[in-house]
Amino acid sequence: MAAEGGRAKPVAQSGMENFRKVRTSEEEVPLPFPDLSPDVVEMKVKEGSKIRNLMNFAMAQMEQKGSRQIIFSGSGRAVTKTITCVEIMKRKLGGLHQVTKVRYKTVLEVWENQDLLPNSPAQNLTVHKNVPSICILLSRDPLDPNQMGYQPPEPQHGLGDAGEDALGSSTKGLKRTLPPPREELLPKKLQVQVPDSPRGSGTTAGQLDH
Repeated sequence: MAAEGGRAKPVAQSGMENFRKVRTSEEEVPLPFPDLSPDVVEMKVKEGSKIRNLMNFAMAQMEQKGSRQIIFSGSGRAVTKTITCVEIMKRKLGGLHQVTKVRYKTVLEVWENQDLLPNSPAQNLTVHKNVPSICILLSRDPLDPNQMGYQPPEPQHGLGDAGEDALGSSTKGLKRTLPPPREELLPKKLQVQVPDSPRGSGTTAGQLDH
């Protein structure tokens, strides 16, 4: 707002409030990984993608269909979600070699003018944006450790889903060997301590409750 003669004067608007984004497309670029396996799976992560749906499909490809390599790629606001998917898969499968490549991609946005006179021709505005992009290759087979972005498999600590299942099974086994609850032991303690109390078991029971 600009002040003139003691009154606020609105600043001229850019006119973009009359435009609505109607289409978005990304530049198609080749994958930055040489010598990929024939059965490599490519997961294109979008901003609105559901991680659960992505992981269900990716895990089915790696476990049920026996794929040896998988690529997760995303750009712009989908970069964080792409990294999340990779970390989940590494924790679930384990022993995966990783190569990460970061680059820029061109995104094409088409905006349409919504404030047109009747029978006026459409007015579109095309915007080219360079956004950060990430591609991450996960492989069951060893990869060249000298290439940039390589990360060896992480050591397994048994904290994944398999480790949690095993922990749950062992916990169930331990529950069977635990002593009975306190209320089941209480009568036995009373029987032992009753002879030492001249007043009977009332005083002893009160001490055990505390």
